[in-house]
Amino acid sequence: MKLALVTDAWQPQVNGVVTTLVELVREMEALGHQVEVIHPGLFDTRPCPGYAGIDLAVRPEKTLTRRLDAIDADVIHLATEGPLGWAARRYCLRRKLAFTTAFHTRFPEILKAAIKLPLWIGYAIFRHFHKPSAGVLVPTKNVLRMLQDRGFKNLRNWTHGVDVRLFQYQEEPQVYAPLGVLARPVSLFVGRVSYEKNIEAFLQMDVPGTKVVCGVGPLETGLRERYPHVRWLGVLPRDVLAQVYAAADVFVMPSRSETFGLVMLEAMACGTPVAAYPVDGPLEVVGQPACGGALQTDLARAWYEALVIPRHAARARSLVFSWAHASQLFLGHLVLARKGVPGDKELAIHTTVTQMSSRS
Repeated sequence: MKLALVTDAWQPQVNGVVTTLVELVREMEALGHQVEVIHPGLFDTRPCPGYAGIDLAVRPEKTLTRRLDAIDADVIHLATEGPLGWAARRYCLRRKLAFTTAFHTRFPEILKAAIKLPLWIGYAIFRHFHKPSAGVLVPTKNVLRMLQDRGFKNLRNWTHGVDVRLFQYQEEPQVYAPLGVLARPVSLFVGRVSYEKNIEAFLQMDVPGTKVVCGVGPLETGLRERYPHVRWLGVLPRDVLAQVYAAADVFVMPSRSETFGLVMLEAMACGTPVAAYPVDGPLEVVGQPACGGALQTDLARAWYEALVIPRHAARARSLVFSWAHASQLFLGHLVLARKGVPGDKELAIHTTVTQMSSRS
């Protein structure tokens, strides 16, 4: 099967959407499928305003049309709602091709925080984008229900996974040598230092020990100046990031608008319990009742509760998620782009799902 995957989020960007798509492509190719990724690196780009490190395609229509024509894919998936996503949507509608989409990020909340765009306008735009989709893949049940309440249709349950070989379990918190010996407990945040992450709720917590932040973003410069005692590490390679997760006593997720939160899974896989608010992403990832950490409306209280959760419990919760299972669900939601194509292509999709079911 040949899949055209269109995404505005791709390497060298560092975020959960990119990680998800890279792992998805790896799983699909391991099963013998051909995946053609159409990403910003194939186009002229400009930096996204206010988001250093994220480049967006500029006027991609003609180049994208040529590429999609050349690929002649069996199935088409639009992973993001950026310039490439919109251009691919127009392409599919002009040619009467079926496609699926995904809702990875609560951008209406980001737009509200960044430029004061009312939520109802943001969600109206996104509802319009996803309206012709044959299936909108959503990573948590709570987000799916929220989108249903906002009038979205054709929603499909999805999930994500974690590479437990890369993010290895450590029975005790380790020492990350470049930071030296830190005052314990070590509290860690990993993610974009941006509006939607509510990171100041973490930075302002009155808890003992050392706070560490891994990530960059539009708020970084100002926050570094206001919180000089926090250890700021910037963006790290994933194998190094695994060492930082393993060196923490508690991972803190201060975001209230996380659709999933892969970083929580990665921390838990290393044995580091999570402190978070009881909102969509953490409810799905940490579990309810909480298994891999603590969920409280008071983040500091969640931190104290997470501190005493056994590391093996956090690791056990992470093992519930796998990229093999996530890819199985993804394949099951795909639709053939063209009606009336030979039946063996449809059979190939169902055969793959069966193979992945036995594998997992």
